[in-house]
Amino acid sequence: MQSSIGCRVPHSRRPPSPNLSRIADLLTLLKVFLMAATGILLGLGATWLAVDRGLGFGAIRAGVWTAWPKTGSLAIDPYSSARLARTGEIPLGLAEGLSLIASQDEDGQTLTGTCEYLLTGRMPPARFWTLTPSTPRGALIDNRAHRFGLTSSEILRRDDGDFQVLMAPNARPGNWLPVETASDFMLVLRLYDTAVSATSTAIEAATLPQVRKVACR
Repeated sequence: MQSSIGCRVPHSRRPPSPNLSRIADLLTLLKVFLMAATGILLGLGATWLAVDRGLGFGAIRAGVWTAWPKTGSLAIDPYSSARLARTGEIPLGLAEGLSLIASQDEDGQTLTGTCEYLLTGRMPPARFWTLTPSTPRGALIDNRAHRFGLTSSEILRRDDGDFQVLMAPNARPGNWLPVETASDFMLVLRLYDTAVSATSTAIEAATLPQVRKVACR
C-alpha cells in the first residue's frame, strides 16, 4: 500500500465568471468609445473655429495684429479654403497685398462694441490701405452714418505722419469709425501693394498701429 503522506492534491482553478468577462469587455468598449468621441469633438471644434471664426493655419502675429499670408496662395490650408467658400471672401494674393486682423486690444481684451478704442501710430509702407470694423465672421457692421471704414486717401495725419482713429458709436471730430454693436468685433487692415512681404520676419518687424481701450459704457 502506498502512503499518501506528502502528496498534495492540486486544487482546480475555477474559470472566470461570465459576468466578470462581460463587464471587462464593456469597459474596454466604453474606453474606445470615449476616445473616439473625444477625437471627433476635437476635430469638429477645430473645424468650427477655422470656418466660423477664421482661425486657419500659418498665422503670423505682430502685436495685436494677425496675418495668414498663405491664404492668398496655392499653399492655403483646407480650413481656410472652407471658410472662404462659406463667406465668399476673395483673399488678397501674395503679389497684391496683405490682410491683417486685430480682435484684441493692447491689454489682451477682446474688442467689444460696448467700449471705445483709440488706434494710434503709423501704417507700414503701402500704396493704399483700408481699415474696416467687422463682425467676427467678417461681415460689415451696420451703422446710422453708413460709414464702414477709413482709407489712406482720407485719413487725417499730424505733421510727423502719425495719426489716430477713434472707434465709438457716436460721431467725433477727426478720424472716426462708428462701431454700433453690443457684440464683439474685429478690425481688418488691408495693405495693397505693400513693401511688407508675407514672411514672419517682415510682418513682425513692421510698424503697425496700436489699439487701446479708452472707455466702456
